[in-house]
Amino acid sequence: MKNTKRKNAVNRAFKSRKKKTLANIERASATTTSWIGSPASVILHTIIFAGAFAFSFFGYPLEQVLLVLTTIVSLEAIYISIFIQMTVNRNTSQLDEVVEDIEEIQEDVEGIEKDVDEIQKDVDGLEEEFEEISEEIEKDDEEEKKRDQILLDKIEGSLKHLMEEISELKKRK
Repeated sequence: MKNTKRKNAVNRAFKSRKKKTLANIERASATTTSWIGSPASVILHTIIFAGAFAFSFFGYPLEQVLLVLTTIVSLEAIYISIFIQMTVNRNTSQLDEVVEDIEEIQEDVEGIEKDVDEIQKDVDGLEEEFEEISEEIEKDDEEEKKRDQILLDKIEGSLKHLMEEISELKKRK
């Protein structure tokens, strides 16, 4: 049991160091790639290459200077291409994350569009109901006006009748 715990602790520590080392290497690759694409890098490389040829003026054989320079340039090209590939891989990974985010946003937008369509249907239904209720109210108002008019006519008729009766009663007295 103790050995298993110790192995697990060692594995965790190893993985942690490995992650830190990889993070440092990735940071170095990003920094190096950035720097290599700068004007300062062009100037420094020009000075180094010109300086390498200066060795032939100090008595070193040109073939030996060219051999060393070619070897250094080849090694530098190998490391630069590795760093550039690491940067490309990192950017590709970030682009994949962006694509996933965009897909999630598109799904959200589609969901929102469906919700908006449903809300529009609800609004359309409410508008229809409002129009129906308005028409019913207008009909009710018209019917009520007709009833009121009929009542007024009846009252008016009754009043005329009463006035006539009052007039007759006055005449009799």
